[in-house]
Amino acid sequence: MPPRRPHRSPAGDGRAFLFLRFHANVVAAVCMAVAFAATGQVRDSASYLARMDTDGDGRVSLAEYQDWLSYAFDQMDRDHDGVLSPAEQPGGRGAPISRAEYRARLADTFRRQDRNHDGYLDARELAAPPR
Repeated sequence: MPPRRPHRSPAGDGRAFLFLRFHANVVAAVCMAVAFAATGQVRDSASYLARMDTDGDGRVSLAEYQDWLSYAFDQMDRDHDGVLSPAEQPGGRGAPISRAEYRARLADTFRRQDRNHDGYLDARELAAPPR
């Protein structure tokens, strides 16, 4: 298999690649935390949706999505200053990112996953990769 080349943003500065790598690491950390939770392991997208769906309406709102995925950010923010410094990020490098910036990026990801544009994610949308 040929070596993978990093994807670059249109500006060519690599920010898109770094965000995607950071987001993938955060999602992996969240999935690991869920897998080891005392209440049981998430086995499919419906179970994952049920965990994220804090109001029990059968769908995930933007706020529920951001709150769920911000858990990993908060765990990595060891000094609790609301900013992930390079040392706090996976691999020990990357541009600093604030909690607000991270939540804004999650909102962009949420909008790409919301295929029917109803402002919520169902199990199918949640399981699909963002466009």
